[in-house]
Amino acid sequence: MLSIRSFSCPGLFSLLAAALFLLPPAPAVAQVIDIGPIVVPGGERGVVPVQIVSDQPDLRQAAEQAFAVHGGFRVVRDRSAASFVFTFRAAGGTRVGLDISSGNPLRSQFQETVTGTSLLNGLYRAADLAVAKTSGQPGFFAGQLAFVGQRTGAKEVYSSDLFLNEVVQLTRDGSDSIGPRWSPDGQKILYTSYYRSGFPDIFAIDVANRRRDPFVSVRGTNTGARFSPDGNRVAMVLSGEGSPELYVSNGNGQQIRRLTRTNAVQSSPAWSPDGSRIVFTSDRDGRPQLFTISASGAGMSRLPTNISGYCAEPDWNPRFANLIAFTAAVDRRFAVAVYDFSKRESRFLTQGSADAVEPRWTNDGRHLIYTARTSSSSTLMILDTQTGRSSPLSQRNLGKTAQADFWMAR
Repeated sequence: MLSIRSFSCPGLFSLLAAALFLLPPAPAVAQVIDIGPIVVPGGERGVVPVQIVSDQPDLRQAAEQAFAVHGGFRVVRDRSAASFVFTFRAAGGTRVGLDISSGNPLRSQFQETVTGTSLLNGLYRAADLAVAKTSGQPGFFAGQLAFVGQRTGAKEVYSSDLFLNEVVQLTRDGSDSIGPRWSPDGQKILYTSYYRSGFPDIFAIDVANRRRDPFVSVRGTNTGARFSPDGNRVAMVLSGEGSPELYVSNGNGQQIRRLTRTNAVQSSPAWSPDGSRIVFTSDRDGRPQLFTISASGAGMSRLPTNISGYCAEPDWNPRFANLIAFTAAVDRRFAVAVYDFSKRESRFLTQGSADAVEPRWTNDGRHLIYTARTSSSSTLMILDTQTGRSSPLSQRNLGKTAQADFWMAR
């Protein structure tokens, strides 16, 4: 049985740190003309050329940045080269109006005004609507990030919009904070910190008032906490009964039950979209590899990734349950890869000399947020898995940033 911590064991965490954290050092209020999704063949390789128009330079710049990282759109300056013209206008307060036009002569096809939590958020929500109307796929620009930043010197938890413009520091622990993960409703963030006790404990942050409370604090290490898709359960890794094993609690960190029983190290659990299974990392076969297990603890099996002797940090695609992104070692570095259940095969998604680690899917199931890491830098990136293009998200004044988690209001 797990017990409340009553002893000091710093050597245990030193021994497990590399495995546990995986990597070795190195609303609408205007006229609506609902015409449904507008789908047209556009541009090279199905990329739709669009022109961005706004009477406010800041809105235009933000929209152009967003569509430039998507991969399904190409921003053009010449109206004659655009399949669509997206016009964004400030409509008072945090409201942004969207007009989608096309044809020659140019005619308005869709109009709506969107309300955001800020003017910038309103712009991103309007841009997401433009994506949905012209591609039939969900947008992700209005998503939120939780991440670890070192702007103050210590590793603290921050939240921000996707493009790290509106950044809020959520913790001031003055100690290492690791692995922030959103609740499905966006009201809480779970993370691991050494705060006060000097041990790795799991805390929960109330995002609205920034209050931080203990979530799970038992003997040994407490890490990897992640809500199930419905928010009613939390998967985590605890070592209070010996080896770091996989556990599941209710949504309040109570009624903890053990799922795995091995002599190995388990880490980084992630839920399937329907909440029936969990993918995680284990070194039970000698080196870190990916395994799945049912949420009840039955049917543990290894994924035949067959791509690297080191596979870790899995994340299950929220829209396409056949895909799991993960970190893999290759050529003395780390890269983001994806395993496809339907094909029973893996492939690498990133290239280059920098490590690409800690992948997290966005809500559209097409894009991944990850960390690009060198010996002197750590930067958040966004990857379009269809084109293979990566774009930086981090800004210089934030210092090193890593371990991002993505959340999108439903």
